[in-house]
Amino acid sequence: MKFVLPVAAATAAFVAPTMASARQVTIETTMKAHGGNGAYAVIWVADAAGKYKGTLWMAGDRAKYWRHLADWQRASGGRSTEVDGITGASIGSGRTLKITVDLADALIDAGYVVHVDTSVEDGRDVSADALAPLSAGQSGKPVAGKGYVKSLKVTF
Repeated sequence: MKFVLPVAAATAAFVAPTMASARQVTIETTMKAHGGNGAYAVIWVADAAGKYKGTLWMAGDRAKYWRHLADWQRASGGRSTEVDGITGASIGSGRTLKITVDLADALIDAGYVVHVDTSVEDGRDVSADALAPLSAGQSGKPVAGKGYVKSLKVTF
């Protein structure tokens, strides 16, 4: 699945205002084979101090389950405006979600971190399941998750 975040997205003020100062970033989230229901997952960005900056993608479109994505819920307030137009199906066991977004160049090597929170029905909730820095030195290198995420890879 490929998704390009619109430059005018209200939920992601950190997206570059012009293509000249933007960089295409691909985020691949591969789930472990857990044998259960598909995972709800949210991919979001925080600054170096851990402050919420915006949501990039929500896998799972039923808002009543978003409260289980605790770090994102706490950071973003769980507002539906944070995910309008950027939701899709939950991620199946052993599957990979791949999205592509345009992010401001200023976010690279500036301490920003991509977060993935996950939750599976009749399973557990995993806050900060996987974290990957938006850094040139980490680009393309997978990071292991601690729950349902097998690996998270951010490439630009």
